[in-house]
Amino acid sequence: MTTGASLWSFVLVVGLLTLTPGLDTALILRTSAVGRRRRAWGVVLGIQTGTLLWGALTSLGVTALLTASQLAYQTVRWAGVCYLLWMGGRMLLDTFSGRTADGTTAEAALLSGRDSVAGGWRQGSLTNLLNPKMGVFYVAVLPQFIPPHAPHLTTGLLLTSVHIVLGLLWSSLLIGCAGVLRGWLARPRARRTLDRVTGTVIAAFGIRLALGD
Repeated sequence: MTTGASLWSFVLVVGLLTLTPGLDTALILRTSAVGRRRRAWGVVLGIQTGTLLWGALTSLGVTALLTASQLAYQTVRWAGVCYLLWMGGRMLLDTFSGRTADGTTAEAALLSGRDSVAGGWRQGSLTNLLNPKMGVFYVAVLPQFIPPHAPHLTTGLLLTSVHIVLGLLWSSLLIGCAGVLRGWLARPRARRTLDRVTGTVIAAFGIRLALGD
């Protein structure tokens, strides 16, 4: 397979993966819909940072250790489970208690000035990097699209960059579409509903990861 054919085949595979609704989509939509545009972009950049690291480590052969070592895989897996359950559970509890961890009301926290790229980046990075299935996906898929005589690291990073570009384009569309929800989310009840839905989705991904092989 030539490099050009590999590239377009990879675009098709990761394009379908990008468009499939999942945890990343839920995080980006929720963060943007409540008016946290900078934090939403931070989440996007954090997710893509994780994608870049997974791609680079796979191109170097490091992530093969994740699939070969049961201990390494289970360590990352259970760290991811705990993080997702904590994040989703906290979001759900805050909506029912009406208060956040610092004692302020949930509505006040949503409308406060804590709209930072750095905070979103940390959240997006952790969500991506603590998902061992991302590493397994790259180990299983990426090498198949690298031609035998092509430089492994360079080609792997090129293909990963394509995945990142597609992710950025799709995230831009999500953030733009989320803007139409802001009028509806001006009502506290609507914001609580959104957080309950998002918290449930995040916790469900944590449970799914815990029950996975």
